[in-house]
Amino acid sequence: MHTDAKSTAPANGPHANLQPDISLPKLSLSRRMQIPVIAWAVFWVIRLIGPTLRLEMVGVRNAIQIRNTGVPGIGALWHRCIFTAAWVWRNRGVVVMNTVNFDGQWTRRVVERLGFGTAQGSSSRGAVEGLLAMGRQIEAGKHVAFTIDGPRGPRYIAKPGPVILARRTGSPISAVHFGLQWAFTFKNAWDLFQIPLPFSGAVMFVAPPIYVPKDGDSEIMKLKQAEMQAALERVRDDAESWFSLSEDQRDELRAEYGRQIEKSNRKT
Repeated sequence: MHTDAKSTAPANGPHANLQPDISLPKLSLSRRMQIPVIAWAVFWVIRLIGPTLRLEMVGVRNAIQIRNTGVPGIGALWHRCIFTAAWVWRNRGVVVMNTVNFDGQWTRRVVERLGFGTAQGSSSRGAVEGLLAMGRQIEAGKHVAFTIDGPRGPRYIAKPGPVILARRTGSPISAVHFGLQWAFTFKNAWDLFQIPLPFSGAVMFVAPPIYVPKDGDSEIMKLKQAEMQAALERVRDDAESWFSLSEDQRDELRAEYGRQIEKSNRKT
C-alpha cells in the first residue's frame, strides 16, 4: 500500500520559523561556511529519496483520534528515525526542538526548508527555554515533535520533555516509529541512524495517544513516563520487525492496532 506522505499528519497552518530562544555558540569561519553546504546536501538527499518510498501507516486511527479532537499533538520518536520522519511530516508546520550546536544549526536549515518550525533547546543546554517555546506553539494550535532520545542519547531512553509538556498543555503524546525494508544504518553512530535506500518499503506505527492530567503529581508523572517509554519500545519493535513478517502476521498487527483505539476510546 502506498500512502501519500501529506496524508499522514494533519495540516496545521503556516510554517512556524521561530527565532532562537537561546544564544547561538560562536563558531569558526570554516564551520560557519560548512553549515549551508551540509544543509543543502542533506535537504536534496531527502528530496531525492523521499518520493521513492512506499509507505504504509499502521495505527492510522490513533493519529486520526488526535486530529479529530482539534487539540495539537506531541509526537515522540527515536533519533534513529529522523530522516524518514522529516520526509513523511514535511510541509505540515510541525514544530521540532533542535540544538544550537554546529549539527543543530545545519539541521535547522534542513527541516525549515522541509516546512517544519523549530524551537531552540536541548536536554543539556536551554531545555527549559525550548520547552517553553514548544508550549507556546501548542497554545498557538501547532503540533510539535521530539526526537526523544536526542541529541546524544543514551539510545532508546526517553527523556521527560513530552510528559512535562503534555501535563502543562493537555495535549496527547503520540509514540511513533518508522521501519524500513532497505536502509543504510550507521552502525558506529550512537543512535544507529538510518537512511532509507531508494524505493524501499517503509512503515509508520502509531501508538494510542497518552494523556497526562494537568494536576498529575510526581507519581503520575513517573507512570506516564514509563507508559511513554513502553509505547515507544512497542512501536519500535513492531515497525523494525514488519518486513520479516508474513502477510498473515501483518494482518494480525493491523487488527491489533485497530483494537487499541477502541480500548482507548472506552477509557476516555
